[in-house]
Amino acid sequence: MLRSTVSTKNESAAVPGFRVPRDLTIPEEGSTSARDVLSAAMRRALAELRRLPARPPLPGDSRAEHAAFARTIDALFTSPGLAASLVRRPTIGTLLRCLRKPQTPDQALALTRALRAQLAFELACLGALPAPVEIGSLPDQVLSIPANLALRFPADVTAARFDSGRVTLITPRGEETHEIDAWATEEGRPGFVERPYREITPALRLALVDNNPLQMFEAHPDKQGNAIDLGGRSADEWCATLREALDLIATHLPTLRAEIDLFVHQMVPVGYDDHKHLSASYQEDIGTIYLTLHPNLMTMTEAVVHEFSHNKLNALIELDPLLENAFWPLYTSPVRPDPRPLHGVLLAVHAFQPVARLYERMTAAGHPRAQSPDFQRRFAKIRGINHAGADVVLSNGRPTPVGRSLLDEIRRWDDYYGAQTLPETLPDH
Repeated sequence: MLRSTVSTKNESAAVPGFRVPRDLTIPEEGSTSARDVLSAAMRRALAELRRLPARPPLPGDSRAEHAAFARTIDALFTSPGLAASLVRRPTIGTLLRCLRKPQTPDQALALTRALRAQLAFELACLGALPAPVEIGSLPDQVLSIPANLALRFPADVTAARFDSGRVTLITPRGEETHEIDAWATEEGRPGFVERPYREITPALRLALVDNNPLQMFEAHPDKQGNAIDLGGRSADEWCATLREALDLIATHLPTLRAEIDLFVHQMVPVGYDDHKHLSASYQEDIGTIYLTLHPNLMTMTEAVVHEFSHNKLNALIELDPLLENAFWPLYTSPVRPDPRPLHGVLLAVHAFQPVARLYERMTAAGHPRAQSPDFQRRFAKIRGINHAGADVVLSNGRPTPVGRSLLDEIRRWDDYYGAQTLPETLPDH
């Protein structure tokens, strides 16, 4: 068993006092590294949410709505636990993180209004709004993963008033108030309300809706965004396959499996392909992974481990950039056909090393799948990919103190598996 020997003296310059995790790539039994990183990332998000009302209203914004939002935030932070649970939800946290980046005034205003409506709807579903909140210029939809609800506003709705346990739609014809509890039954649910989440496990949902503003921005050359698509398969088939993949992880990487429940709220289907797998994650969208369905269970399992690992590293990057030369220059990547910045290569190695650990554990346990020559060839290929990627990052990266500790962990696992020859063919995802 490889043991971590990283000193915990290194601290992030961006978040003073944050101690570097010692096993964020492949967690040791009983590890709290992932929880510590997520907690610190959420503290940053909470601080940003708390500061939002202090910003002056954007051009074209309603001063009344801005003031109502400020009162809602003030009331929310009298219950820190509730505020923390809300920013952990990707439906809210993603919008909040997207507001950091430079945008046109119109984009910033649209994101601000979407965040207000989303937060008001989530609080209304919880029965926790301190006072009614009326919002005009609504987004197309508001969502609640825990309540399993999506409210898609009809075209004639000019505004909505949110209150604890109810939503009032305002149209030129008048007002129409709906009790949220009534939407639990099909008979009580109007046409503009959906129940779009399917249970994969008690903690994870297959999401047939998505409010990530970046979902159609795609860095992979073989993909055109991440529009929701079941690929002609049923939601039940998706859920069954993902349960099987998660069970495999739970058996052979139980600590990592527990981390998945800590981080991931939803898995978004983006098509079916029986030749290759194209999964995705977004740095802003912690808590979500995008997956294509594939008939090979190991391919699906790899994808879950891979994209979850991106979630972990994305949370760490919330706190520290890790590499001083993360985005320039570009380097040949062992896992992508296009030249990549070191940031991308680091993400790949950090995600593939736990995949190698899964294959190693399955082999050691004598799992029937591990007896296949194809399985062992894939295991050898993954080790080769990891070594080639680690060599690129370790040879060229200029790490921050936190990044140095992460690279040290990657180096130890690279040494553990030994140098391998890079396979001639690239992986299937």
